[in-house]
Amino acid sequence: MSAMLIKNARVVNEGITTKTDLLIVGKRIERIAKNIPPKPNDEVIDAQGCYLIPGMIDDQVHFREPGLTHKGSIATESRAAVAGGITSYMEMPNVNPATTTIEALERKFEIASQNSLANYSFYLGATEDNLEQIKQLDPVRHCGVKVFMGASTGDLLVEDPQALDDIFRDSPVLIVTHCESGPIIAQNQEQLRQKKADFTIQDHPILRDDKACYASSSYAIELAKKHNSQLHVLHITTAKELALFSEGAIQGKRITAEACVHHLWFTNNDYAVLGNQIKCNPAIKYPSDRDALLAALSTGQIDIIATDHAPHTWGEKQAPYEHAPAGLPLVQHALLSLFEHVRLGTMTVTQVVEKTAHNPSIRYAIQKRGFIREGYYADLVLVDPQAPTLVSNENSLYQCGWSPFAGHEFSAQIKHTWVNGSMVYTNPDACKNKNTHVPQRQSDNEMPAMRLSFER
Repeated sequence: MSAMLIKNARVVNEGITTKTDLLIVGKRIERIAKNIPPKPNDEVIDAQGCYLIPGMIDDQVHFREPGLTHKGSIATESRAAVAGGITSYMEMPNVNPATTTIEALERKFEIASQNSLANYSFYLGATEDNLEQIKQLDPVRHCGVKVFMGASTGDLLVEDPQALDDIFRDSPVLIVTHCESGPIIAQNQEQLRQKKADFTIQDHPILRDDKACYASSSYAIELAKKHNSQLHVLHITTAKELALFSEGAIQGKRITAEACVHHLWFTNNDYAVLGNQIKCNPAIKYPSDRDALLAALSTGQIDIIATDHAPHTWGEKQAPYEHAPAGLPLVQHALLSLFEHVRLGTMTVTQVVEKTAHNPSIRYAIQKRGFIREGYYADLVLVDPQAPTLVSNENSLYQCGWSPFAGHEFSAQIKHTWVNGSMVYTNPDACKNKNTHVPQRQSDNEMPAMRLSFER
């Protein structure tokens, strides 16, 4: 069985940073100790000066397959994800056709088993009439059910009060929600239309304001408390919403909250330069909101950091504001942006690990992942905090071919990523031949990645 020895790493795990060695045998972490002697056939990596952290578990991505593969696919976006240190992801149901049946859900698992470089799970999408499908979800095999509570289109929009009540009452799995109030957004549009004929990107946080977010988030929490549901509210963007969530450690919470990397980085001041590139729903809002989100990481009101990676083609993003799609590609540069927060002093390394790996593992009850422990799967990332990364559209691995961070130089670099003990990425600068190391299928029926399992 293959073995890899990582020596002299600064291992960040469970609130502590320790200089130590780590031995990977097969798919798992075999041993963590100082001065592990190498055996003759071990592959050895000297991690001097680098952080070794558990891989990011991204609980919110849109990889666009099936049906929207001109924007991205499970193969292309998982490749970008492992280059960014994301070793597991949970993907959303708004593809074409939407993932609203168990049959469609399992088809996505089959696609991933053949093409994904990162571990994977997929959400079933709730509709106003698929409660019987939701009831069939298996807490051990399925990560959750996604409910778009307003501000969506087609069958995935769930606004009927009785349908929502039934979902929160009967779901056997974690409910995750997109919370924006459609009626409030429509009201904001009507009021603003009286003042101007055409909207611009600068109007985005006005149309999708804190009132629209709060009304929907508070409604979701009301339903969860009524039925004692397990609820995770995705991509919180406003200071106003934070009062809805309890402080403290994630253990034992039945209602939790997430923030996304772009809402921790950008503000409305960036619309002038980036325009539709950073158009997303919920909207990127104001510096006071961003600062409140950053502060809420310390209080525990924000439990998890994710990406909401949602690629669109460059051409699609060039449409006028009202026609340009919402969403931006993020998985390749998410962890780098968080390490930039570390450099700036707005986050700590242990906080990054807690919010991107430990807490997702705890919230979803993922088996043997999210921590650096002997016997756990070797989902690991080696980060060099002193090696800069200059982002360009040319070196972005997204199928859409662009990044909102293009032109920015991050102070850290992802050097290696392991998924289930397999080195699925090596930074080109760390290779003698300067080629990105991404292994192909190891046999006709095997990829390094695995379907996530849950201990519920």
